Amino acid sequence: MAEIARDFGTPTYVYDAARIIERIGDLAPFDVIRYAQKANSNLAILDLCRRQGVLVDAVSAGEIHRALAAGYSTQGEPPPIVYTADLFDKESLELVVEHGIAVNCGSPDMIDQYGAEVDGGEITLRINPGFGHGHSQKTNTGGEHSKHGIWHEDLAECQRRAEHRGLAISGVHVHIGSGADLEHLAGVAGAVEKLALSVGSSVHTVSAGGGLPVPYRAGDPTMNVAAYFRLWDEARKRLEDRFGHSVRIEIEPGRYLVAEAGTLVTEVRARKRQGANDFVLVDAGFNVLARPVMYGAYHPMSLAPADDGPRELRDLVVGGPLCESGDIFTQEEGGFVRTQRLPDAKVGDLLLIECAGAYGFVMASNYNSKPLPAEVLVSDAKAVCVRARQSVEDLTRLEIVPSH
Repeated sequence: MAEIARDFGTPTYVYDAARIIERIGDLAPFDVIRYAQKANSNLAILDLCRRQGVLVDAVSAGEIHRALAAGYSTQGEPPPIVYTADLFDKESLELVVEHGIAVNCGSPDMIDQYGAEVDGGEITLRINPGFGHGHSQKTNTGGEHSKHGIWHEDLAECQRRAEHRGLAISGVHVHIGSGADLEHLAGVAGAVEKLALSVGSSVHTVSAGGGLPVPYRAGDPTMNVAAYFRLWDEARKRLEDRFGHSVRIEIEPGRYLVAEAGTLVTEVRARKRQGANDFVLVDAGFNVLARPVMYGAYHPMSLAPADDGPRELRDLVVGGPLCESGDIFTQEEGGFVRTQRLPDAKVGDLLLIECAGAYGFVMASNYNSKPLPAEVLVSDAKAVCVRARQSVEDLTRLEIVPSH
């Protein structure tokens, strides 16, 4: 990491290709692995996934563009790219129709809007089964407080709309949030099975969605992938018996594939004591990694000292450079500051924020007019810059001062 910081500067995101490949291998029992690229949409990551046989999910016109730029085809069975969203903006609808990209509808209006532009075909439906799960209310994607998916009680109406537009419903998708509780996940598989039976034998695909857990803390639960697959395989077999044809199981990991592969490399730039709290201030803020300020998310951290001297362990508050009180990496949900046990940091040391490969760069911003960081991919012991650091000139490149 010291070499990477020297060569590419800080703050920099560093991704380990081998760890991503390992996590892809975990999910091999599933028929289709479809990467939810919103977790990390760097073209090098998408290319790596594609070369490992992983298909891709897109939630915007920009993500469709990224998938195409990374070499994904628009046509194939199963579809290499699926557009999944709760609405079409004009650009995404135009791209979907232009390229013939498969659509996973998350609202009844999408069925009508898509059906008005195409002459028949197939769609899948993302359905909200009426319950959800997640480590934060902001990451719970099911239940009546979530905007995501078609409400389960509206399924029959959506079937009528699809039939009116000449669209066959070929798949059912449910994603309700994250968790490792197999009893809870069995409820998801059961809900999908029931919904697929309601749609009928036009269903050829069921999607387990994503939400597979990542252990950020020692002792955090991990997913028993084999047991999870068995839940879905049993449901699939019952559907195949009813429908008289094969049914494909897709899984849609995002965070699971990339979170543990990513490290945010920062440099310690200041130390200060504020009453009882001992602060370490680094050159990355929530403009670079927003998960702690958004969700109170925990990230493991470690220190790469600039010298070989001994360091005592201390309880430290880690913050960034932004002119914002919430710019703290060690906080609970609700903004309550906590400490993290770390070696005593000095100016010039590197602080490594780990498990940062998911929802890191993709949520970064130019707040306080800070340039976006670099991204580096490490593969076969070679570090390659896969996104150049944004310059201060880039910050104003698209801005225009009107003539007077």
